[in-house]
Parts: sequence; C-alpha cells; structure tokens
Amino acid sequence: MKRIIAFAGSNSKQSINKQLAVYAAGLVENVETKILDLNDFELPLFGVDLEAEIGQPENAHLFLAEIKSSDGIIISLAEHNGAYSAVFKNLFDWMSRIDGKTFLGKPMLLMAASPGGRGGQSVLSIAKDRFPRHNANIIADFSLPNFKDNFTNDQIVNSELNDELISKIEQFSNVL
Repeated sequence: MKRIIAFAGSNSKQSINKQLAVYAAGLVENVETKILDLNDFELPLFGVDLEAEIGQPENAHLFLAEIKSSDGIIISLAEHNGAYSAVFKNLFDWMSRIDGKTFLGKPMLLMAASPGGRGGQSVLSIAKDRFPRHNANIIADFSLPNFKDNFTNDQIVNSELNDELISKIEQFSNVL
C-alpha cells in the first residue's frame, strides 16, 4: 500500500493549514496516511555556526526520514507576512543541509489556507518557485481563501472550492 504524509507549515495548535492538510489527506483513497505535526520536530534556530558546533539535529533527520519513506506529500503552508512561517523555514533550512534534494522527487500536493481573500497566494508563489530546486514534484496546488467562511465542521463547505480540491486530489492520486 502507498504511504503519504501530510502536514502544515505551521506550529499553531489551531492551525487552519493543518485542518486543510488533514481534510485533503482524508480524500486520498487506498493509501496509508501519516499526519505530521511540526511541534513534534522542535529544532534550534538554524545558523552555520550552530551547525558547525552541533551538526544537524536529530529531529531534522527524523522529518527527512518521513519524507524518504513516503510515496507522496501533502503540505499546506501557513503564510506569515507573505512568506513561510518561521518554524517551517527553519525546518526546511535544516533539512536542506542534510540533503539539498529535500523533497526527493516525491509527488506533492501543495496548498495554503488563509483567513483572507488571497488564500496564501504569496507563500504558494514562493514555494512553487523554490521547492522544485529541492526536487519537489509539485503535481497540483490549491488555495483556500476566507477559511472561516469556506471550511466548517472539518470540511470545505464551498462546493466550487471543494470540487476544485477533489480534482487536485485526483491528479495527485494518479501519480502515487
């Protein structure tokens, strides 16, 4: 059986992006799914001097091992001031020092949710430009704007957006 991982690029305990990642992962059929939480992979703030002193932390190796052992990745990025959240960027920095091909060519569904009308478009744009340089195989991307209006009771309630996500899930599933 194929195995996927899903996670939010956030460490918020009420992360709307984690809610979206969990929902999307639940739509993928005939796979084993593991939901990861960045809070379980705490890391010191990356710096080359610290890396020279301590090497790469075990939690960065453990997270990269989850990517390596998966057949696909679902990620929903939080957008902080138009870019990645600090916790995700820090994890990404540490992992890229272990393996510059961080995403290892794994099929990826790249998403973002936000409380506003742009739906994390800025962070999605950054990731779509950057991730392929780290061997991301982005199959599809999805943006969920106005989260509180469009996501209720653990699901997307806007039928057009839900249909769009289902279409993206099908694209992702077809390459697993």
